[in-house]
Amino acid sequence: MTERIPEAVIWCLAVGLIAVAVLLVRERGISARQRTRNAELKDGLRARDEELRHLVAARLPALEDAPHPQAPAVGLLDGRLADTEFAKCLDGVLERFAGAVEHARSRADQSAKAALKASMRSIQALANEQQVSIAEMQDRHDNPGVLRDLLEIDHANAQFGRRAQAIAVLCGSWPGRQRATSALIEAVRGATSRIRDYRRIRINGEVDIAVRSRAVEPVVLAVAELLDNAARHSQPGTNVEVTVQTVHNGACVVIDDAGVGMDARAAEHAAELLAGTHAVDVTRLGDPPRFGFAVIGALTERYGFNVSVDTLSPYGGVRAVVFLPAALLTHLDADPVGAPADLDPAPAPAAEPEPTPEPRPEPAEATTLGGLPKRRRRSARQPAPQPAPADEVGGRSAEENARRMGAFARGTSSGRAARHTLHENEGNSQE
Repeated sequence: MTERIPEAVIWCLAVGLIAVAVLLVRERGISARQRTRNAELKDGLRARDEELRHLVAARLPALEDAPHPQAPAVGLLDGRLADTEFAKCLDGVLERFAGAVEHARSRADQSAKAALKASMRSIQALANEQQVSIAEMQDRHDNPGVLRDLLEIDHANAQFGRRAQAIAVLCGSWPGRQRATSALIEAVRGATSRIRDYRRIRINGEVDIAVRSRAVEPVVLAVAELLDNAARHSQPGTNVEVTVQTVHNGACVVIDDAGVGMDARAAEHAAELLAGTHAVDVTRLGDPPRFGFAVIGALTERYGFNVSVDTLSPYGGVRAVVFLPAALLTHLDADPVGAPADLDPAPAPAAEPEPTPEPRPEPAEATTLGGLPKRRRRSARQPAPQPAPADEVGGRSAEENARRMGAFARGTSSGRAARHTLHENEGNSQE
């Protein structure tokens, strides 16, 4: 009996050892799985921390600098987090941030446009008053040197008025000036007279097509901005070639410069601005701001003509093409100057007064003994009998100013010669 007790103890110890071994193996497996789970959780927390840092350092700044905040510019840093609740929460943060950015941009743009619009109204009124004063001085003075200086001031004031007019148009105003129906070639010449380097512009082509009155000023302003851009981005010694031609369903003004051209990114940005499909944020036009293409885009969207600058010029620069559809064109004999002018496609805001009409001096009807033309005086407040054509700046075209300058110079010279001859004849008769 006593011999069986140790055997039973041995069997119990063996069973206990086996149970302990099984428990140890099981515990080891549980510990391994727990360590793996802890590592996964730790890795997930690390990934989320990295994702939050990526959100603050990359995704939010990219969304702030993007032209359209609705579309996220940068995605998740770790693709394993896609379609998780954490990723959905991050998308919610981006949406809220995009809405706040868009609202802030809209308020800043509206404030900037309102301030610029009010300022440009005052500047345009001052420019018009100055134009009236210059025209009156041109009527009063017959000295060729004074007239030459007045023409330079007149030209500078025309550029000043064009800049203010362009900014006002970009801020929501209408061009303001109402022109009579004018020949397309004359509209191009009028645009040439509003830029600084007008002597470098060469106009080719003669067409018997006119621009309707409601589109004359927009076309003049758009072509002037393109000519100014072409002249500024090309060498001073080069010319800017302008070709006016008719096409199947309208007319085109083709502008070729010999400048540095544009790369693909600049051409794409210019095409977006010229299309006029999106509202332009004036606070994001660069420093200094570049208004030209944005102004043209606003005009094309309102009046229905097209402008493209995506073609290479034969001279190595940029070719700009202004396409005017047949709806904006007519013939001078079919739409006489005396006919009432068409209205703008939409009424101007009630708070924006119409600019003061530019006075136009009366044509010379007689000459003095010395050959100088006589003019009839007219009060500055008296309205002009006819609206000024589109090619006039301050009431006169560049050609008319040149002719008058020549007439004044020739008249002054001939008058002095006649006076000198008369004095000599009197002296001889007294002797």
